[in-house]
Amino acid sequence: MPPLPLDARALAALAANPGCHRRALLDGAGIDKAALARALGTPSSFGQSQFAFMRGHSFESRVKADGGAELARLLHERLADGSEPPAPGAVTAPDLTAAGPEGRTARTALALREATTAGGWAVLDHPMLALPVAGTPAYLEPDAIVVHPGGEWTVVEIKSFPMIDGAADSAKVGAAARQAAVYALALEAVAAHTEGATVRSQALLVCPKDFSNLPTAALVDLRKQCATTRRQLTRLTEVEDIAATLPDGTSFDVCRPAGELTEALDAVPAAYAPECLAACELAFHCRAKARAGDSVQALGRGVRGELGGLTTVGSVLAAARGEHGDAADPTVAALRRAAALRAEALAGAGRPIVQFPAPLRGSREEAACR
Repeated sequence: MPPLPLDARALAALAANPGCHRRALLDGAGIDKAALARALGTPSSFGQSQFAFMRGHSFESRVKADGGAELARLLHERLADGSEPPAPGAVTAPDLTAAGPEGRTARTALALREATTAGGWAVLDHPMLALPVAGTPAYLEPDAIVVHPGGEWTVVEIKSFPMIDGAADSAKVGAAARQAAVYALALEAVAAHTEGATVRSQALLVCPKDFSNLPTAALVDLRKQCATTRRQLTRLTEVEDIAATLPDGTSFDVCRPAGELTEALDAVPAAYAPECLAACELAFHCRAKARAGDSVQALGRGVRGELGGLTTVGSVLAAARGEHGDAADPTVAALRRAAALRAEALAGAGRPIVQFPAPLRGSREEAACR
């Protein structure tokens, strides 16, 4: 079957969980995780709704209807760097048509170099960039890239969620920034081979203004997201190394019985966390396995990190009861202290917290305090 290409959203989720060999292998091989989840009997509703997709496509078409002049105007307005605004008809939109992702990547790099050398405003609509991930090239397609006359390249993210009074939902802005950071990292590789070119550390986020369909924009700082994503991607294990540990004949063909698919998945280590429910199609399957194995991973990365060598819920409860673990271990000592405090709180739950004098007993004040 043809492999599914990696996109920036998948890469951002992969970089956020670099210890998950299962996702690294499946994404690197281009396997349809949604179809795999359905074949396993654990389908996920993860993904964008058709309504949201159509709304986003309509808004993006409106923003780009003038050949990118509106994007150049919005970027110049937000930069406020004293440079000349783009003149009417002065924004170029290079043709990026080419055969296959490799051809489109090469055509994008050439268009960026030509626009930088020309020294004018240019907007590249849906360019193609390449980023090596775990030894496998991932081809990425940002919404747009704006080339500034000074040689700066800016990643553009067009989203359909509103920006009300100049501010948007922080969670959605954060997700957009993580995606833009992936594009910026891929763009840096092209800029390194282009004289006079630099990648701006801010992305232009374009959204509907208030409750209208008119575009407005804001600059989003990408420095933290770029540093985090770069560090996490370097920690990813090579896909070839993961595949080399699999038994011969391992297959993730969705036409195989669910039992065989489960056995194949179990051969690849996973790093489940509750955050996976919003980022991975196999999250329900991995959560069921974590719960069946009594793993503390189902409680979240923060809890897992605090518990050290205690990897199962049973061992944690046994350590809290004093039936397991070394009392000198700080984790075990903290658990036993927490268990003692809980027992003390439950034992005193029936006693009144405040003793009222006789005139106030039975009053409204005592009832409110209780």
